[in-house]
Amino acid sequence: MNRDYAKFPDDENGDVLWKMLEQGDNLSKRREIDFSVIFPSEESALQFAVRLLRGDQKVSLSGYDGSDEFPWQVEVHPTMEPTYENVSGFERQLEEEAAKLGGRNDGWGSFAQE
Repeated sequence: MNRDYAKFPDDENGDVLWKMLEQGDNLSKRREIDFSVIFPSEESALQFAVRLLRGDQKVSLSGYDGSDEFPWQVEVHPTMEPTYENVSGFERQLEEEAAKLGGRNDGWGSFAQE
């Protein structure tokens, strides 16, 4: 199978989606995708989570031990088709909103679908 760089650009998201497809994931199936956003304080993480909840997003808030500077994590769980446009576009929206509160994206993932 040859990689279509129009669908799977040569960047982190394109690489992840391409590997998912190579491993047999049916990328045409909608599924819950977990996006992680980390914050320097509980207050900023909570403010971000509330904004998302008001926008009808499913979220979870927890401590995060992967960074001393960003010890709080908000996970956002939208249901979408895992296309490059959907994943990258949602990440951009999260990054813009999180930056206002000192946060930043920390990756995404989903369970494979047959």
